[in-house]
Formats: sequence, C-alpha cells, structure tokens
Amino acid sequence: MSAPTIPTDAMLAALAQAVAQCLIARGQSMVTAESCTGGWIAKTLTDIPGSSVWFECGVVAYSYEAKQTLLGVRPQTLERTGAVSEETAVEMVSGALARYGASVAVAVTGVAGPGGGTPEKPVGTVWIGWKRRGGYARAELFRFAGDRDAVRRQTVGAALDGVRRILTH
Repeated sequence: MSAPTIPTDAMLAALAQAVAQCLIARGQSMVTAESCTGGWIAKTLTDIPGSSVWFECGVVAYSYEAKQTLLGVRPQTLERTGAVSEETAVEMVSGALARYGASVAVAVTGVAGPGGGTPEKPVGTVWIGWKRRGGYARAELFRFAGDRDAVRRQTVGAALDGVRRILTH
C-alpha cells in the first residue's frame, strides 16, 4: 500500500480553477459549509480573481451551536450521531444550499487531529456532503491518513473534486 498523495497548494489551486470553470460555464454559483477545514475550501476558491461572480459564501461552523444556527442542523441529529456523521454532513450541505442561495454546495465535517479521535471515529475520519439545487444530498465517508495538515489538505482536495464531478455529470 502506497502513502496517500497529499495535495499541494498548486494541486488544490488547480482543482479550484476546474470548479470555477464549471460554475462559470453553467452560470452557477456555490457555497461551502466547513467544520474540520476551517474555511480552507472557501479560501482556495476565493484565491481565484473574479470569484465573486460564482462564489456566494463560506460558512465555518465548528461548534454544535454554530452548525444548528448557521446551517440548520437539528439538535437531535448531533445528539444521536455526533458532528462527524453522514447525517450531519447531509444536513450541513442541505442547510447551506437552502440558506445561502447557491446552485451547489459542499460540506465537510471530520476529525483532523491530532486529538479528538475515538475508536469509532479515529483521526482522519471525514464526511463530505454535496448537493445541487433541486437534487438530493449525498455524503461520502473518507479515512484520510497523516497529521492535521495532511487530513485537512486531503479533505479540501476531495471536496473540490466532488464538486467538479457533480458539475460535469
């Protein structure tokens, strides 16, 4: 088994540019809802000049309260499944799309480390959710390896790649 590819800044910028081109070509816009990445997805997208044409906003919701208030995640979901779960990722992405008026949304929630992991949800456990306006939300579980920076970089890369994929299919 080979070591995971940790995306470089240049790789993340290229993914963001691909997403931007897809959004521009379709006249669409996007929003991000981020927990473990702390706004890194939004930062990568808004590094692109002219991003205000297709980027609506980015929400960083770390706490349970922020997830509820800013994204509409139900308290019952957080109590039952925790912040790092498929259900929470789906509610985050759905809430972001409903509240902030974009065409497509991505949401991430996970355990970046070095602490915070459990046997059920070890460091590197990340759920990423995607949703297009008028479509159904879907979320995927990732198990990333490496330190905090590596987990976060891999999350940003997977999130952007997923947006690109849903825009081109």
